[in-house]
Amino acid sequence: MAVVQQEDASATISSHPEEIKSVFDLRVGENIILHGSFRITPAGVISTGIAIAAVALALGYLTSSMRGYRR
Repeated sequence: MAVVQQEDASATISSHPEEIKSVFDLRVGENIILHGSFRITPAGVISTGIAIAAVALALGYLTSSMRGYRR
């Protein structure tokens, strides 16, 4: 009879199969060091784009309405 060994799947598989990860180190002067990490999924990228477009559209509308108000 063959012995089957199971590996810990959580150590090898990320939480989302298409997850984008980034790690950064930021130095400000000699004494300040910031370490950070970032992760996002493709759906998060699309959602962020839609949110930025909505804010830009709203700001454009407010800007155009302020021009008409000042006349």
